[in-house]
Amino acid sequence: MASTGPWSTSEITEAYAALHRDVQGYADSGDWHGFADHFTTDATYVEHAYGTFRGREEIRAWSVATMTSFPGSVMTSFPLAWQVVDEEAARLVCEVRNLMPDPGDGSLHEASNLTIMTYAGDGLFSREEDVYNPLRFHSMTLRWARVAAEHGRLDDEGRAYLDQHG
Repeated sequence: MASTGPWSTSEITEAYAALHRDVQGYADSGDWHGFADHFTTDATYVEHAYGTFRGREEIRAWSVATMTSFPGSVMTSFPLAWQVVDEEAARLVCEVRNLMPDPGDGSLHEASNLTIMTYAGDGLFSREEDVYNPLRFHSMTLRWARVAAEHGRLDDEGRAYLDQHG
């Protein structure tokens, strides 16, 4: 089958796989500054709970602030449930699982989102949109924080979050 878009499914998939591998590194290290470097300088990031960010530096500021504070700072990994590529539109759509660590009782706490990535070539993306239910995500983080607190695994920032929202 001939390619129908400016980039092949393989190129789009490989670019997202590289971004996704790096995301795990950012989660492991706690340093999210490099996340925005996967986007073009004029990229748009649509995040339904936080707003729309325009340009690499707005994306960087938002991602660093969000992922280095509770609950983002506690998430351990973001495995994919599935993904598809629309080569003609240069888009990759996937379901990302947002996992929290064991809060102390062995229970699993996660919420997923649909992510729509628009590829721009050279390993970069020009747009990301994360689609999810913010209330479901919020409820999951509160459940996790309550269990973690019961087992002595909730830090001061998590306690403050629980006090404010729970």
